[in-house]
Amino acid sequence: MGVIIDTSTLVTAERRKHSAGEIFAQLREAHGETTAGLSAVTLMELAHGIERAKLDAHRARSQAFLDDLIADIKVYPIIADIALLAGRISGQQARRGFVLSFEDLLIGATALHHGFEVVTENVRHFEMIPDLVVKTL
Repeated sequence: MGVIIDTSTLVTAERRKHSAGEIFAQLREAHGETTAGLSAVTLMELAHGIERAKLDAHRARSQAFLDDLIADIKVYPIIADIALLAGRISGQQARRGFVLSFEDLLIGATALHHGFEVVTENVRHFEMIPDLVVKTL
């Protein structure tokens, strides 16, 4: 079984000044040896956060964190099957009165498509995605 690491987990780790290696060590400690990956959506969210940083030093530190992360982990692209799965989940949940964020839908659908779980700090949002196993670090 593998895991997709959600943006919220990475942002929390970065704020605590953890390196990519430390995040992977924490992941192994919490969940054992597992394949870890990111959705391409997470890269977009992290890049967005870097550009919004007010201080050059923070922007540089965040960029270095992202560069290290990309070098050490597989990034899963959004392919047609994932987009279709996210659309079906979104429609089903909307019919039930639940609205999920576009980003969380795509990250969750990426995990489901690959038979992975999601590691997140945002458990409540991801638990609204049927059949997705949600864990924390």
